[in-house]
Amino acid sequence: MKPNIQVAATVDAANPWATHAVRIRAIEQEVSDVASYELEFEDSAVAERFHFVPGQFNMLYLPGIGESAISISSDPDVPQRLLHTVRAVGSVTRALARKQIGDQLLLRGPFGSAWPVDLFRGQDIVIAAGGLGLAPVRPVIHYIMNRRGEFGKVWLLYGARSPDDLLYTSQYDCWRETDIETHITVDLGDNQWKGNIGVVPSLFERLQLDASLTRVLTCGPEIMMRFVIAECLAQKIDPKHIFVSMERNMNCALGFCGHCQLGPAFVCKDGPVFTYEQMEPYLNVEDF
Repeated sequence: MKPNIQVAATVDAANPWATHAVRIRAIEQEVSDVASYELEFEDSAVAERFHFVPGQFNMLYLPGIGESAISISSDPDVPQRLLHTVRAVGSVTRALARKQIGDQLLLRGPFGSAWPVDLFRGQDIVIAAGGLGLAPVRPVIHYIMNRRGEFGKVWLLYGARSPDDLLYTSQYDCWRETDIETHITVDLGDNQWKGNIGVVPSLFERLQLDASLTRVLTCGPEIMMRFVIAECLAQKIDPKHIFVSMERNMNCALGFCGHCQLGPAFVCKDGPVFTYEQMEPYLNVEDF
């Protein structure tokens, strides 16, 4: 079920269990329970070999506690500046939240399929993300910004529960300045919020799409992705041109544990990026 898209090799393709020491170079608190960690490899030779493509993830390992699959959220053209945006929700990620600049952890990867950005040249692109789902598509934004003239119109539709939950707020103006039409919304505003209030799918009303040219990428809560997809299908966008990231609930990265099995596919091994055509039988199952 793996999409026909580019996949970068792991640093140790022959041994995906190999881990490499990294140190925390910087920490940026994004919102109350989410922070971005900039990591650097201890071994310069490993750093030189490491590369990834947008949509892939790494396994971050804290000895004595465990490991967690975390999407890479940095610029793929600058792989030495490796960022992961992490919400502290489990034992591993809460332990990571207690780490400080200079502390060490282990990393293996990159793993997984990627957003097929090389196939989008000359096409219009809609990026629809909700909450922490902006992190896995952020490398796509970097990729497009670095090659802006190679793509058609680009829209970013992003929403969160409240203004305090919005990620990367300092970058919105930069994205707009590079001709990425950026629309931000929240489910519930406050006294200071002057922007849009509503769910991400409602932002499609602002767009003038050419269905034959439009490619859609979406990542976020499953309910949001379902309604984004419904908007796309209503506008006659080909299901093969709608791409979803099913990155939530990944565990081992190799399909051994079965934690992320979805029908015949393992999200960590066969994804996390799929076409809607591949995921349609599962996205429409109640309680998925």
